[in-house]
Amino acid sequence: MTSFYDRPILNSPYLEPSLYHALDEDGQPLDGEPKKGRRRSEFITPVPKSKKKKKAGKQTDLLFEDAGGVSTEEQEYNPTPIINEIRSHVSSWRQLSNPNDWGVTPTTARLLRHWREHEYQDIRPFFCQVEAVETVIWLTEVARKNPSYKKYWDHIRGANEQANPELLRLAMKMATGAGKTTVMAMLIAWQTLNFARLKNSKLFTRGFLIIAPGITIRDRLQVLQPNDPNSYYQSRELVPTDMLDELHQAKIVITNYHAFQLRETDDGNRISRGLRQGRGPELNTKENEGQMVRRVANALMGEKNVIVINDEAHHCYREKPGDHNLDDLKSDDRKEAKDQNEYARVWINGIEAVKRKLGVRAVYDLSATPFFLKGSGYIEGTLFPWTVSDFGLMDAIECGIVKLPRVPVADNIPNEDAPVFRNIWDHIGKDMPKKGRGKAGASSNPEDLPDKLKTALHALYDHYVKVDNEWRKSGIDVPPVFIVVCNNTSTSELVSEWISGWTRPNEDGEEIWKHSGWLELFSNFDKHGNRLSSPNTLLIDSHQIESGGDLDANFRAAMEPQIEQFKRERNQRANSDIGGEISDAELLREAMNTIGRKGRLGEKIRCVVSVSMLTEGWDTNTVTHILGVRAFGSQLLCEQVVGRGLRRYSYALNEHGLFDVEYSDVLGIPFDFTAKPVVAKPTAPPKTQRVEAVKERAALEITYPRVTGYRIEMPEEQLTATFTENSSLRIDPSMVGPGETLLQGIVGEGVTLTVKDAQNKRPSSIAFDLAKRLMITRFKDDDGEPKLYLFGQLKRICRRWLDEDYLECAGETGKWMLSYDSIGEQACERIYNAIALSLGVEDRVKAVLDPYNPSGSTRFVGFNSSKDVYRTDPRKCHINNVVLDSDWEAEFARVAEDHNRVLKYVKNQNVGLEIPYRDGGVPRHYIPDFIAVLDDGNGEDDPLNLIVEVKGYRAENVKLKSETMNAKWIPGVNALRTHGRWAFVEFGDVFDMGTAFRKLIDDAVEGKR
Repeated sequence: MTSFYDRPILNSPYLEPSLYHALDEDGQPLDGEPKKGRRRSEFITPVPKSKKKKKAGKQTDLLFEDAGGVSTEEQEYNPTPIINEIRSHVSSWRQLSNPNDWGVTPTTARLLRHWREHEYQDIRPFFCQVEAVETVIWLTEVARKNPSYKKYWDHIRGANEQANPELLRLAMKMATGAGKTTVMAMLIAWQTLNFARLKNSKLFTRGFLIIAPGITIRDRLQVLQPNDPNSYYQSRELVPTDMLDELHQAKIVITNYHAFQLRETDDGNRISRGLRQGRGPELNTKENEGQMVRRVANALMGEKNVIVINDEAHHCYREKPGDHNLDDLKSDDRKEAKDQNEYARVWINGIEAVKRKLGVRAVYDLSATPFFLKGSGYIEGTLFPWTVSDFGLMDAIECGIVKLPRVPVADNIPNEDAPVFRNIWDHIGKDMPKKGRGKAGASSNPEDLPDKLKTALHALYDHYVKVDNEWRKSGIDVPPVFIVVCNNTSTSELVSEWISGWTRPNEDGEEIWKHSGWLELFSNFDKHGNRLSSPNTLLIDSHQIESGGDLDANFRAAMEPQIEQFKRERNQRANSDIGGEISDAELLREAMNTIGRKGRLGEKIRCVVSVSMLTEGWDTNTVTHILGVRAFGSQLLCEQVVGRGLRRYSYALNEHGLFDVEYSDVLGIPFDFTAKPVVAKPTAPPKTQRVEAVKERAALEITYPRVTGYRIEMPEEQLTATFTENSSLRIDPSMVGPGETLLQGIVGEGVTLTVKDAQNKRPSSIAFDLAKRLMITRFKDDDGEPKLYLFGQLKRICRRWLDEDYLECAGETGKWMLSYDSIGEQACERIYNAIALSLGVEDRVKAVLDPYNPSGSTRFVGFNSSKDVYRTDPRKCHINNVVLDSDWEAEFARVAEDHNRVLKYVKNQNVGLEIPYRDGGVPRHYIPDFIAVLDDGNGEDDPLNLIVEVKGYRAENVKLKSETMNAKWIPGVNALRTHGRWAFVEFGDVFDMGTAFRKLIDDAVEGKR
């Protein structure tokens, strides 16, 4: 029996989930086999009030069940949101094979095919990312036009009318680490590219206002700008290359919600303002709403009906009028609720101001936790009712998209109801220092921290050391990260000092070293008591550095030693991360945001002690351990804090096509799931290495043509075909289904059904039908009519293809299966390629180049890989490493570098050379393995560009790729006479590769003499 604990990851991250682990009533996984299908989305959400009311005494048409007794006369709550119904419709829509049936614009159809079918060089979009965008597209372009889906838009409008009267919001719920930034990029691409081609449509825009909860995310979201060096649209291949230019029409403003606060317009100080005011009324020196909108979104002025995208959108809501019951909350919770309401008020007011000044077409909300918070007027933890898609944490874990959190479930204290370290605050809270260090002053002593907290730190640190050892053995050159989340500055400072060491002033005010810290790897001091040049532990206040303002004086005083350390380190770096003078807050933010990044300011940081909650959107993927030292009043807060440690380190698939499990070990956060011990040896994720073009090797740059298709001028009089081994087609049960099926009843003799002779068609009939398909699909005149006069020649060629046994039927399949569209198209493509190959004159085949980007180059290559690499010869290759998918690549690199006729070479990984071909009726792109530039006897000024493929097993699609190269791409490109001379070769034996390569070059050189 397979349980959650044996195999938590069930599904591919790139396919719709088909299995899930059953959960009990408390949300805990049950032992047992996974269930088939997909987990339902089950949340409680406020029900929008109906605009129509029936007369008293009559029962309404639709009554919702009371969600656990939480509904009141003022607000009804529904435990079954519309997400599942919409998900079902989107899934059925997704299964439609014909794009003409999708009911979307041609541009949208092109993007959907790209996201679903494109062969990505690196990580392709996860299913959950594509589904989130598909849901918005379906609602916008499909459901809006269909009366049968009217109820979904009625629900969405009703939900917004109640909670956001001036706005139309759609929320996508996605687990932390599931890639919300990619979803934003896809939404922007969909809107912008449709706007570029349908400028009069009211559904699309090119103006976007992206709002983040802090500066960290704001800065990270710059990848959404099309002109950013790391733009997601190009680096992650989210947009077809021929559409990238149009994407630059987008006007995108990225800001944090703090920017919506009205600012002072008077530069004078308080005294000068008082003099000017005199005895008159108080001067209004703050900017008005229009001035604020122009300051925040100046680039959007003139645009109409922009789209707003909220990142971490659970911070953006309009409080429900009425009693918020804040007085019922404890003091810390009450203050937190008031602060959250103020943040939300600034955020939502800002969007409404933009709506009044510019117009807002829609607001797209993205959040892992789109739930109402305390004090919002709604029950805490209820789902935003305008949420339309859901891919939650359990779904993400079962797809391997995020790390699996491990929490305490047992200990050796028998009388406790729960493990002490599961919610340590219950056991230490009363003994922790109160807010404000000044009360204790210089007499505060880290040693006074509760013993249970120290033990928790030691316990988690001991496991951290084991993980760190595994990482170092694996050659990973950045350390894992340990996070401590505290309730206030007093606690965080003491915890940081206990971990990393501390000083205290003597009678003369001079700081004297007292202790180097209890956790050796996290110490900020050497054994002599001197501060290290680069701190191992960072103390941070998330709220202060995210607002963009100056640091609080008390916090600045506490952070002064670390700030000075970072300034010294920054000044010592030859290539500074940030140019010019920067503020203390910017310096700390830079250190925090570069944790785990080689060669950056925060690369050596091992431990982060945070006041309040670590920054949302903080995307460090090296977090392995988290300790909570604060109260956690809700599972919502638990998930938000645990989410800081859920981002995966490695995205390499294993041999089963799944991600391997990665863990995040958590103490002090009462997170309610996986409540069973998971004993696993600490393991390190694979090391990643940089693969990039080397500036100093610019002379070895290789350029190539970007081919989008082919134009073949077929002769009108006489058709012939040159069949090769690539012309053969093998039909087997894997392509068409079982050739034999055994049927049996309860008793009696069984019978075997076969399909080999299901249709008793003569060879001449099969050739006739095949020739007809070939003529209709590939031989048409300028008016689109079939060239009937060629039918007789085509039939003879098809009959010859059959008679000469280029069709093999294995596993009890039959020749009649050529009547299947997919099989018949594959046969036609092979025969058509054979006809093209027989033309003999290169000028009859012309390659069609991308009109926007006719050429590509190796100089744009730059990516990370967790695979083994072959370090290249700096005299032969522009790129520093060859990524090794197998030993074949390494052997060819060695052979190429060893031959004096090879001028330069490159492995075609993320280089961009793609060969368009047809696999049956489906257009595809083939990515060859290598490009080698040779002196074949014509001299270095006229080299031969050799495309090299190294393959062992030649599957059916490999034959199509090879034939396309020989019959179309090579002659088509050579006929252009604009990109040099090109040739193609395949090597099918790794042991004979060197000999075959040398012979190929020798024969080419000999032929020139």
